[in-house]
Order: sequence, then C-alpha cells, then structure tokens
Amino acid sequence: MIDGPPPGAATRNVTASNEDERALIEAAQADPARFLEVYDRYIDRVFAYVSRRAGSRTVAEDITSEVFQQALSNLPRFEWRGVPFTAWLYRMAANAVADHWRRQGRESQEAPPDLPDERMHEELERRISLFQLVERLPDLQRRVIEMRFVEEKSVRDVAATLDRTEGAVKQLQLRALENLRKGMGLHG
Repeated sequence: MIDGPPPGAATRNVTASNEDERALIEAAQADPARFLEVYDRYIDRVFAYVSRRAGSRTVAEDITSEVFQQALSNLPRFEWRGVPFTAWLYRMAANAVADHWRRQGRESQEAPPDLPDERMHEELERRISLFQLVERLPDLQRRVIEMRFVEEKSVRDVAATLDRTEGAVKQLQLRALENLRKGMGLHG
C-alpha cells in the first residue's frame, strides 16, 4: 500500500503553491532575469490556450511569444488581487488572439468561423470571477473543487488524498458548489 500525504497536507500544498507563485512573480518584478522562471512555469498552459484558438501551430507560437513579451514589459504593473497569475496571462492571450483574427479579417475580408468576440471576453471575465470565488472558499472546499474539476480526480481519489470518507468529500463538494453558485448569483 502506498501512503498518501498526512491529513491536511493537500491544503498546505495549495497555500504553499499560492505563496510560491506570488514569491516567484514578486522576484521577477524585482529582477527581470527571474522572468525565465515565470516563462518556464506558464508557457505550456498559455500555448495550449492559444493553440486551440489560433488555427495553426506557427500562429500559436507567434501569439504565445507576443503574450510573454507583453507580460514581461507589463510585469512591473501587475498587482495581486486574489486572481491567479494565469488569469492575467490568459486575458493577454485572449486579446492577442482576438487582435490576430481582426488583422486576418481585414487582410482577407473573410472572418474566420470562430472569430473571438465579446462573448469570449465575457466568458474570460466569468472564469476570472470564478477563480476568485474558488480562492475564497474554505480550504478543504477549495481543495476538493480543484482536485475534482481541475485535476479531474474521482471522489475516491480525493477522499484518499484528503484522508476523508467519500461521503465527506461529496458533502464538501456540494457545499463548495452551493457557495460558488451564490457567489456567481446563480440559484438552483
């Protein structure tokens, strides 16, 4: 049998990773040479996001490069507001993709079938709000949501990791989802 982390370790790891992320960003703000660590941590996620929307690998690489150039130049102005750093990067990526398609539309006079529009920006804003709400959940509820919906773990795996019963995990998930619905202004 493989031993899991001690009870409560998962919650400490999430807090530690948030603190680690903040420390990394602050270090890069103080010393731009440290931006390489930021780049290494987030490049795969940003590229995956852009490549699903860009139409070709070459375009996705160019846009991703633009996003990180913009992030480096704007990093001194980045402020912590309870939103993950990736949300800031995704917003820049969404804008860069939209700009790309606008330029393409002007050049070809044909709009691509999946032209990013206001709905995409509204969806991004909704996701940022959701990230903020998840961050404000009590530690165990937040960890259950992250493990179930981000890491896509089963209730059984979450229960084993958190040293809880499956019923307790289901209850934590239910409470967390209710809190998120209330926070988003949704009922039901």
